[in-house]
Amino acid sequence: MFSTRSGLDDAAPVLLLHGGGVAGWMWDSLRGTLEPCHAVLVPDLPGHGRSAGESYVSHAETVAALSQLLVATVPGRPATVIGFSLGAQLAIRLASEHPELVSQVIVVSAQAQAMPFTNVTLRALGVAAPLARRRWFAKLQARELFIPPHLMAEYIRTSAGITKATLSAAVGDNLRFELPAGWSAFRGRALVMVGRRERRLMRDSADAIHAALPGSERSIIDGCGHGIPLPRPEWFDDRVLHWLSAA
Repeated sequence: MFSTRSGLDDAAPVLLLHGGGVAGWMWDSLRGTLEPCHAVLVPDLPGHGRSAGESYVSHAETVAALSQLLVATVPGRPATVIGFSLGAQLAIRLASEHPELVSQVIVVSAQAQAMPFTNVTLRALGVAAPLARRRWFAKLQARELFIPPHLMAEYIRTSAGITKATLSAAVGDNLRFELPAGWSAFRGRALVMVGRRERRLMRDSADAIHAALPGSERSIIDGCGHGIPLPRPEWFDDRVLHWLSAA
């Protein structure tokens, strides 16, 4: 799994986990904001971006790889983990299964209720998968994530590199995701964010994530749908810095 490390070597580490269909480039703005005072780790998850040659297998396998990344790059220093969508589900599992590696978590737009008829949805995705390589289709999908114009070329390139196997595995685990038992036992700080314009399922999921972890903070972002860090990077960066500084 490809990853980059930047910022201050000996500072508090932050791990940034992107969503499905995008890659580590979605965090370029936040990365630059954090680098003066943090060690910033940004992987391209399996099957995405510069890790496109390594198919996404499962959330479980990816969380295991992320735990190894933290142990190898910032040993003995628990990290703040910030995840969006697919990456937010991984952040929850990482904090639940490896709490010794995670000091605090920001969960952005995570689905936390398993959807019915997952197999039907996956079959439809399998049929549509070749369209991801078409520029016009990628642009339609980009609207759902509010990809800004200056990142459109990166999105189209990433979308074209995602295989049917990766799409099926990542979306399948995404749709089947439920909160792990260990989430309620996590002792670090947690911020749960969701856009007010997101689907009811996503807003209900944010409520469930927050309710399952006493002491967590829930934040509903006015004027936002799915993709909070992308259309409002300056606002999001400031919100993250403010939350981190309050630790």
